[in-house]
Amino acid sequence: MTGPAGRTAQVVVASNRAASGVYDDTTGPLIRDWLEARGWSVEVEVVPDGEPVGEALRRAVAERAQLAVTTGGTGVSPTDRTPEQTRSVIDFEIPGVAEEIRRAGTAHTPLALLSRGLAGVAGSTLVVNLPGSSGGVRDGLVVLGSVLDHLVDQIHGGDHARTD
Repeated sequence: MTGPAGRTAQVVVASNRAASGVYDDTTGPLIRDWLEARGWSVEVEVVPDGEPVGEALRRAVAERAQLAVTTGGTGVSPTDRTPEQTRSVIDFEIPGVAEEIRRAGTAHTPLALLSRGLAGVAGSTLVVNLPGSSGGVRDGLVVLGSVLDHLVDQIHGGDHARTD
């Protein structure tokens, strides 16, 4: 399903507790609403952290979503495995995006420095890891808002023909 701009996004919530029904996730809907307000068609999936995140990202890439955003699983706890799963899917990293998301977060909490989130490209899909907190997601969306349209346009050729 595509939105008015023809842009599709997959949001992957990496949360063992939300996936098992311990509590309702609030970050996935936050990202969905933000993207839908910008004309994107969005699906949200809640999965346990680890391999299910990688599987969801691979599906998003196979379905040619223009954007796949994860939330959660980027910290340093033993169950946080989203960056490892992301790294196994992306073709190359865009370190400046992830660095800016962390930098923006530190304006609100020094704990933002503990995020190991990545940003990169898999095929023609932009993949971005956001933290699992609502505040971290909001900080990340501010960063994405400043570059998302241009970045997606460039991934899809923009003013440059793709050679691969």
